[in-house]
Amino acid sequence: QKQVVESGGGSVQAGGSLTLSCVADGYAHCKNDMMWYRQRPDNGRDLVARINYDGQTTYADAVRGRFTISHQDNAQNAVYLRMNSLKPEDTAMYFCKREPSRYETDPLCPLTNHWGQGTQVTVSS
Repeated sequence: QKQVVESGGGSVQAGGSLTLSCVADGYAHCKNDMMWYRQRPDNGRDLVARINYDGQTTYADAVRGRFTISHQDNAQNAVYLRMNSLKPEDTAMYFCKREPSRYETDPLCPLTNHWGQGTQVTVSS
């Protein structure tokens, strides 16, 4: 059973830090691109950060320099999102997404995207 599971959300005061974790369970043998999105009430999901199978990272302008995405123990199916200097506008539901890497060659690895259920982050002023 493949699933994407996030953890680590919570409530924090402005200026504080949180670390989110995401594991794409069942995808350890696959080449994965991993992403964090966030969704505020009455808004769509916006890309926050991305780390490709080859380690290349990209960030939204709003979080660059404050957030860091990284692989967990060099596992391409598990990532952290370290969030520093949090602001009230960072309050949102954070979702992890797994996409197949363009380098994928294993026929047993799905070529479909897989979302997690999300974890809430609340930053108070």
